[in-house]
Amino acid sequence: MNDSNKPTNQQPNNPLHGVKLADILERLVKELGWEELGARIDIRCFNNDPSIKSSLKFLRRTPWAREKVEQLYLKVIKA
Repeated sequence: MNDSNKPTNQQPNNPLHGVKLADILERLVKELGWEELGARIDIRCFNNDPSIKSSLKFLRRTPWAREKVEQLYLKVIKA
């Protein structure tokens, strides 16, 4: 393995670095449940027939919603 293939810690102060969006969403659903998640972030994919798959699809295409989910996740893991 040469040096260019070694993983580097380029974002040591970013608590979201290396955390997958799916893992974030699953943790929030486990901790809060869909109802509370939908109350805190009012988006259709959390309030109408919610699922991990549909929510991930929406969040990957919608930066403002993804940012809200990431901020909520940071609050939950600090609590």
